[in-house]
Amino acid sequence: MAEAHQAVAFQFTITPEGIDLQLSYQALNQIYLSGVRSWKKRVSRMRNRVIKGVYPASPSSWLFVAIGILATMYMQSDPSMGLIAKIQHLHVSLSTQGQTMVSALVFSTLLWLSLILALRFCLKLLLSYHQWMFEQHGRVSNTTKVWTLLRLLSGRKPLLYSYQTSLPHLPVPAVRDTLTRYLESVRPLLTDLEYKRMTDLANEFESSLGNRLQRYLKLKALWATNYVSDWWEEYIYLRGRGPIMVNSNYYGMDFLYVTPTSVQAARAGNTITALLLYRRMVNREELTPSRVPGTVIPLCAAQCERMFNTTRTPGVETGNRIQASLNMLPGIPPVVKSLYLFIYFCCYFVLSPPRVPWAQIRKEHFSSGVNKRSLDIIEKAAFFVTLDDEAQGMKGDDPTGNLDRYAKSLLHGKCYDRWFDKSFSIVIYKNGKSGLNAEHSWADAPTVAHLWEYTLATDAFQLGYTEDGHCKGEVERSLPPPHRLSWEIPSEVQDQIFSSLTVAKALADDVDCHVFPFRDFGKGKIKKLRVSPDAFIQISLQLAYFRDRGSFCLTYEASMTRLFREGRTETVRSCSNQSCAFVKALEGGECKRLFRQASEKHQNLYRMAMTGAGIDRHLFCLYVVSKYLGVDSPFLKEVLSEPWCLSTSQTPVQQMELFDLKNHPDFVSLGGGFGPVADDGYGVSYIIVGEDMINFHVSSKHSCGETDSHRFGAQIAKALQDIMAVLSADTPSSSKGPAQPQSKKLL
Repeated sequence: MAEAHQAVAFQFTITPEGIDLQLSYQALNQIYLSGVRSWKKRVSRMRNRVIKGVYPASPSSWLFVAIGILATMYMQSDPSMGLIAKIQHLHVSLSTQGQTMVSALVFSTLLWLSLILALRFCLKLLLSYHQWMFEQHGRVSNTTKVWTLLRLLSGRKPLLYSYQTSLPHLPVPAVRDTLTRYLESVRPLLTDLEYKRMTDLANEFESSLGNRLQRYLKLKALWATNYVSDWWEEYIYLRGRGPIMVNSNYYGMDFLYVTPTSVQAARAGNTITALLLYRRMVNREELTPSRVPGTVIPLCAAQCERMFNTTRTPGVETGNRIQASLNMLPGIPPVVKSLYLFIYFCCYFVLSPPRVPWAQIRKEHFSSGVNKRSLDIIEKAAFFVTLDDEAQGMKGDDPTGNLDRYAKSLLHGKCYDRWFDKSFSIVIYKNGKSGLNAEHSWADAPTVAHLWEYTLATDAFQLGYTEDGHCKGEVERSLPPPHRLSWEIPSEVQDQIFSSLTVAKALADDVDCHVFPFRDFGKGKIKKLRVSPDAFIQISLQLAYFRDRGSFCLTYEASMTRLFREGRTETVRSCSNQSCAFVKALEGGECKRLFRQASEKHQNLYRMAMTGAGIDRHLFCLYVVSKYLGVDSPFLKEVLSEPWCLSTSQTPVQQMELFDLKNHPDFVSLGGGFGPVADDGYGVSYIIVGEDMINFHVSSKHSCGETDSHRFGAQIAKALQDIMAVLSADTPSSSKGPAQPQSKKLL
């Protein structure tokens, strides 16, 4: 066995002259280096715990406090108001001068800790204030002005998790508030009779079961860090029994116009190196915490903890995950080019079966022996890499069609050449194009997007390539070679593989993907009209859907709740009374006033979702409590079964400082996308790139005769143009309206 050979550090034989030791110095050196790395990590973690524990102060601030106390005592003043004297009585074995010194240091330490607790309390109060998001430009309240003191507590550079204990907990909205907002959200989708029926159901729920469920939910909120996240992960993701390919996983693309190198192995080497550099920053907590763009407001970093070395493992009823240290690539190689030795590795297995058969096969055939050893290597690895034998990207005579095929390849591949259970898988194509496929249960798109932005920028601008497209540097010859993983696949497992492959291929073939860059204008022109770019796009999607289907639908827009500890997402119900009124008015004639109202309404819905006043997560948790109590609610059952025929999300651009678009305008991101949520609906992802471009990813199912991704993409482009024409028709008058505060869009 290969691992047995690598484990031998020395050999010995017994000879007539005595014992002859045959030491393997290379192996012993690797053991020594491994121990050094291990102790460095321990010291670094201890140091980080101290720094986080005293944040927003610094460990060195203790010295200033101690010097200050000693200086005042030297000046015959007692800053402790007698406490130092009382502490002196506890030291009977020291001299008088020694007792005074020790007592002053003890008092300084207690005072320092008290100041830290006070600062942390103030920081938590400041982070709990969210009214700043609702302020209008030029009309800032005095409370918000005082709140800007938060900047004074954010001056010192924090570690990745420095803010975690200071973030507020997600509040539980009042049942009445949630029901009122829910009824308002479905009003444009229901007839008068249907709306009256739903109102009666809501009122009956509030007067009977609602308050009882709410008490349990508030109890959980007092006890748990976040009253939503664990149930959301368990019931929305891990308890899904179908394939996670297409249905759950999402993808991210490479640069739109350029490919840094056409050499597949070189692109893989740089990409892996960049990812390991990012992993090292996460492990050392050197990564700067994400913030609301344009502010000092930190976002929860909890999702970073499970970014690497994480795998979603199946169960018969639910899925669990494991997290372990990387055992194939223990560190970053001395030179990038050495990774050539590692990347020619392939594992052939159907990777997206339904969860129940996969769980049963795993338990029976992959829980021991060679299969378990090989599976452990993959599941404990930092991430998965696929060297694809196809070429992808916007290329050739059919760039539009090739972009669509590129999206489908990243979304599902050949159904057996991606490891969909890994936290994320990197795909390197034959022509050097790259991309990723991410599993959704452990984190949301912004966390993965932040990683991918860093990877693309580091690959292209920091590591770089030689003139002939190869990695820079020299090969480190002492690195161990790669080893092929062994598998034992009996006939019953082969039968299940082919059965699962049939299911997966049918699912993949049904996906209709369309990717298109919209270049007519971008956020620069939209902002000149004093309109939120996200609201502009969302209202355009409402117009496009109405023209495509002749009606409105329940619309899902993902919003983050990472202003709160362990926050994930909330739903913005983008189809509102105001947006529907505008669409109807536009179809019958132009009406700017209704657009302004619809835009302002959308912004307010988004702010409420970000600040814990959303609808859907609260209703979801009430439903979970009802199931635990064994009680049935017709209202909750109907609400939770409503289909999202239009599911939308914005891919965030969080690190524009990494990309010099002025000198390198071709290095623009394509963003990423996901599969349709409803069988008869659309999935739409978009990324706002720079000032003049918006990239869209549209998905639907071929099996639905009423949807067509290319047709809907054309409707989106026309809707954007038509709304811009309406708002630009009389620019002076359109700019006289009240300025709308810009929400911080992250998803």
